[in-house]
Amino acid sequence: MSDTEKSQGETAYDRLLTAIRSGEFAPGDRLRETDVATRLGLSRTPVREALRKLEADGIVEHRPRLGAVIRKLSHSELVELYEMRIVLERTAAQMATKHAAQAEIDTLRALNMRIGKSEPAKAAALNQDFHRGIYLATRNRFLRDSARALNNALMLMGPTTLDDAERVAVVVSQHTDILDAIEARAPVAAGDAAEAHLQTSLRHRLRGLGR
Repeated sequence: MSDTEKSQGETAYDRLLTAIRSGEFAPGDRLRETDVATRLGLSRTPVREALRKLEADGIVEHRPRLGAVIRKLSHSELVELYEMRIVLERTAAQMATKHAAQAEIDTLRALNMRIGKSEPAKAAALNQDFHRGIYLATRNRFLRDSARALNNALMLMGPTTLDDAERVAVVVSQHTDILDAIEARAPVAAGDAAEAHLQTSLRHRLRGLGR
């Protein structure tokens, strides 16, 4: 659906969501209607409508004297989020060993190589594509829907952790471990590799909370 086919409120919502997902607006940022409207090239009324919808989605919260602010996950919320990601991604990796076509595995390997050669914002987008590809390879729409339900919370984790060469190298290596197990049709190894990957990511995120 094009912008012209949507209401202005829907357009504002989609654009603001994209800006948050890309890191243009970050957790903790205050979203003033006038500033957002100017940056998105829209009037204040649809922006106000979009902010109300984002608040209903749990992405934005209203604070006294500040107005709309993008939520920040607490330490406990971050741990809870990763607990759910581990359950889902372990299952996804295991199921992919049964259903992934060789062409999908080859495509994910190529995608993983691109992560290692990209600047942080692009690497983060490619990383999301990589994990989405694992879910697609499960051939299970209900598992994909469960993962999709976490998307809003994932946006609240803050800037990408793919911000230095050492971190990127670890991620690429762990992705390779997951793909090797999927290609070997080894579900236990694939699940273990997926969990190890997310445990590493959680440790990195928790260190970031203390900075």
